[in-house]
Amino acid sequence: MTRVGFIGVGTMGTPMAANLVRKGFAVTLHDAAAGRAAQVAGELGCAFAESLGGLGACEFVITMLPDGKVVQEVLTRAEGQALLNVMQRGTVFIDMSSAEPMLTRETGAVLAGQGLTLVDAPVSGARMRAETGTLAIMIGCGPDELLAKVTPVLSAMGSQLFVLGGLGNGHAMKAINNIIAGATMIAVAEGLALGENFGLDPRSMVDVLNASTGRSFVTELVARDHVITGRFATGFALGLLAKDVRIAADLGEEIALDLPLFRLARERFAFAREVEGPASDSSRAFVAIGASAKSKREG
Repeated sequence: MTRVGFIGVGTMGTPMAANLVRKGFAVTLHDAAAGRAAQVAGELGCAFAESLGGLGACEFVITMLPDGKVVQEVLTRAEGQALLNVMQRGTVFIDMSSAEPMLTRETGAVLAGQGLTLVDAPVSGARMRAETGTLAIMIGCGPDELLAKVTPVLSAMGSQLFVLGGLGNGHAMKAINNIIAGATMIAVAEGLALGENFGLDPRSMVDVLNASTGRSFVTELVARDHVITGRFATGFALGLLAKDVRIAADLGEEIALDLPLFRLARERFAFAREVEGPASDSSRAFVAIGASAKSKREG
């Protein structure tokens, strides 16, 4: 059995690890929260490690963590460089977090110096598709032989694997996807605020958008099922979406591109995060953005 370590068993990590167990991988869980790995391991029927050093026998180690800084800390510095000390040469790390592409390349270089390999493979599809093992996975890995090595592991968690080139490309694509979705959310939120203030019914507006050229994932799912209904339960935290928007806008600046819409999206989502709170559902960005438009009118 292929031995896989899984670091970070939260909202997404738990169902992803569950699919690995179901597909016959020998999975060992680790989480920074005390007792969390043991609890989830009991539910899934797999092993757990209270310390990073307990993952030393794994052939693959997957990380599903908040951002690239945390990933770099865990892989290269945490617990006295525990992973660097115990991992066998040739071990492959697969970072499935949403992380900063340039930082991912830095982490990969550190690992390569120890005979270890890093692949970035962020996901899209939220918890529902994590549970069904049908995530879209964006892969940055380089050589074909490395892709062949990680494909069986990734296929246990996703049904759509997109091969995007070298290390960091997967994380770049994830950020680009989410900033495009985020910019669309801003446009829809401001459009609904404009129409409502003019006298249009928001529900009717969404129906028209979904039958017209303004149609998008945001209008068909987020606005219709979560904003208009007041459910606000997409399962994706506003703080995480704001982070991904920031990553994409920052990347543009790092490679000296002028991307004014992305800069504006970063600003608007930072505002929404501050107003609604990072733990709130990402669909509540509509509330903050809509209220901001109304307050300007009232002023």
